[in-house]
Amino acid sequence: MHALEGIKILDLSRTLAGPFSTMLLGDMGADVIKVEQPGQGDESRRFTPPTWNDESCYYLSSNRNKRSITVDLKSVEGKEIIYKLAKDADVLVENFRTGTLDKLGYGYETIKKINPRLVYCSISGFGRTGPERNRAGYDLLLQGFGGLMSITGDANSGPAKAGMSIVDLTTGMFAAYGILSALFSAQRTGKGQFVDVSLLDGQVVLLNHLATGYLATGKPAGRMGSAHPSIVPYQSFRVKDMDIILAVANDRLWTKCCQAFNWIDLMEDARFESNAKRVAHRQELVNSMSERLITMESKDIFEKMDHAGVPCGPIHTIDQVLNHPQVQAREMMIDIEHPNVKNLKVPGFPVKFSETPSNVRRHPPLLGEHTDEVLGELGYSEAQIENLKSGMVI
Repeated sequence: MHALEGIKILDLSRTLAGPFSTMLLGDMGADVIKVEQPGQGDESRRFTPPTWNDESCYYLSSNRNKRSITVDLKSVEGKEIIYKLAKDADVLVENFRTGTLDKLGYGYETIKKINPRLVYCSISGFGRTGPERNRAGYDLLLQGFGGLMSITGDANSGPAKAGMSIVDLTTGMFAAYGILSALFSAQRTGKGQFVDVSLLDGQVVLLNHLATGYLATGKPAGRMGSAHPSIVPYQSFRVKDMDIILAVANDRLWTKCCQAFNWIDLMEDARFESNAKRVAHRQELVNSMSERLITMESKDIFEKMDHAGVPCGPIHTIDQVLNHPQVQAREMMIDIEHPNVKNLKVPGFPVKFSETPSNVRRHPPLLGEHTDEVLGELGYSEAQIENLKSGMVI
């Protein structure tokens, strides 16, 4: 039994935020039907390099547990197919430019008449309301527009993007959260609703304490590298053999840190006796610590900090993370049988359930792999399916 078993999702989204969202729901048991353009499919299928046996790694990472069908959304016959799917679906997810689906006949007001219980999740760059609603949104654009790049990098660098597609991925998570909330409401009330999720809104909420800090002081945060504006020392340091993270998050941990390193002079220095004072004298403290840590081996530092109970650890590369025993113990890398990719592995589902665990039931589908199957479930005969193929509808 899966948490979302019996839930059917009509997925009209593509690229990353939408597909990542529906993959998370598919991992929890939902039947996700991914609708793609005949002959082309989701553009992420062509995001290369890297590839894995000619399949896009970008696409492979966010499309498991789905069935792919191809439908020409502009055709009369295609519209009939989508309407039939929508009538039986619990959720529809789309991330077209504002107004596009309304023009094609798949807007919320139209679909709501077909299925009043449907949860219609619309993902966009700037939201479906407001003066910027018609602008296209991309991860990099919103990392800049949403403030993330203004606080990423060090004081001497130019604006820097996060290494991963953090805007798309967090938006996908917010979308899944919104969909689940709306499904819960629909089960109680019998009424679906429109769920409006934007890349920009997600970035604004992730500013969190930095936003509140600006509202309190009128001073926007700037780039501080790995340092924290409100906690010192809480950043990366270069030691003899590598870069590490030392996260001394409060005064109690500061005392333990100094005792473990025998830094009695720093512990007794009035400039550093509280976190507020350490923030005020940040550079003096960081300089002193850096001079000491650069002479030490990471192994010795980790042993001292672990024994003292002070959070400390390495800065891993991606390969080191994926091969770490803790990541493997948490089953965060999973194997998927794929017709074209031998030994396919992808990151797993990040939430562990005691009674309804997630699992992989389907590989990332080939383009249109399940078209015949899904249309058959809608009542189309083999002859009708062949006619649709010959007419390039599917």
